[in-house]
Amino acid sequence: MKLIAVAGCFSALAMWSQALAQDLPRANASRMEARIEQLSAFGANDDGGVDRVAYSEADIAARAWAMDLMRALDLENVRIDAGGNILATRPGTDPEAKPIMFGSHIDSVLGGGNYDGNVGVIAAFEAIDLLNEAAVETRSPLEVVIFSNEEGGLIGSLAMTGALKPETLEVMSDASVTIGEGTRKIGGDPDKLDNDIIEPDALKAFLEVHIEQGAILDEEDIDIGVVEGIVGIEWWDVTVTGVANHAGTTPMNRRSDALLAASKLVQAVNDIAVSTPGRHVATVGRIKALPGAPNVIPGEVVMSLEIRDLETDKMTAIYEQIERAAGAIADESGVDITFEHIDVASHPALTDERIRQTIAAAAETLGLSFMHMPSGAGHDAQDMARIAPTGMIFAPSVGGVSHSPKEFTAPQDMANAADVLLRTIITIDAEK
Repeated sequence: MKLIAVAGCFSALAMWSQALAQDLPRANASRMEARIEQLSAFGANDDGGVDRVAYSEADIAARAWAMDLMRALDLENVRIDAGGNILATRPGTDPEAKPIMFGSHIDSVLGGGNYDGNVGVIAAFEAIDLLNEAAVETRSPLEVVIFSNEEGGLIGSLAMTGALKPETLEVMSDASVTIGEGTRKIGGDPDKLDNDIIEPDALKAFLEVHIEQGAILDEEDIDIGVVEGIVGIEWWDVTVTGVANHAGTTPMNRRSDALLAASKLVQAVNDIAVSTPGRHVATVGRIKALPGAPNVIPGEVVMSLEIRDLETDKMTAIYEQIERAAGAIADESGVDITFEHIDVASHPALTDERIRQTIAAAAETLGLSFMHMPSGAGHDAQDMARIAPTGMIFAPSVGGVSHSPKEFTAPQDMANAADVLLRTIITIDAEK
């Protein structure tokens, strides 16, 4: 199949994608589901999910299985980089062309499901299978990637993009080894991370297929999510300070109850998030009352505040509303409320507009419904977006369940995402 360049407009992309949809084979849903089942055997738990945390023996075994499959797909230079990421190459015809990279991760949370991350890796394998079956040569080299320890903090993609902090290597992982020790255990080398950093503009594009991990696509019966970007995350510790006192001898009208004030603030956070137009979210997920005795009025409450959105300015505006509401609650309740920003912020990472158009065109010409949407969860794509034009393709999650053994994405939905991925790769490859 001879590839030609296309004009830089959406209509030309749609025409090109339509021709490709007619020429290329469609993804094999049964083959993808069989590979999901094979991968799910590594770290399988009694609940039907997996406990395949990064650096565990199950993770190491699954990585070996994936590398064997890469070789079986005739991928070349199957390797592990210094950050523990697995990479393999399908050569292109133009030695000067920049690579197109795509993939995801196969590590899980404890008590995780069989589709989070895995679908993106299996979709990448399926795209290679389809290219091989159709004997299609791409101009650009294709790089399949399996990132290390996504669930433990996007470790592999941070290392690949040069953003992994040295102190992070000392953090203890869920496998009871430090991240540095775990990286060595899976074949990486934390002393040589700088050797394998991918510089900005070295890749033509990065693509990731992932399950939505929410219920929007499933509930609205949409085939494909075209991800606009990965939301930013801001955290605060909020301290409400009142007066601890005897619960039996202090009249109700003379109390400075920190927990009562905190409960009003929790409600205010929800009210502000709901009443402000947009797709942001604001959450209080942790709360602790002190001293914590049933016969003592709480004198202090420490609680969390998290805000997520695609726009930094929007997160700031929501926070400012919450801060003003806290001031009013403090005055009314006779308490002090302070906010301490926690420096673990994840800034919004927008996907590439051109790639969004390409994904949408591919879905349209395949007869698949699609919608543009943000990702409310973090992904390796948010790190890759710092160094390369990046796109994400969502497949539906049944019931919106994720990080659970009940997580499920139907085989045909996985196949649809793989079909869109393949045609997106081919279109990007054809562009100058």
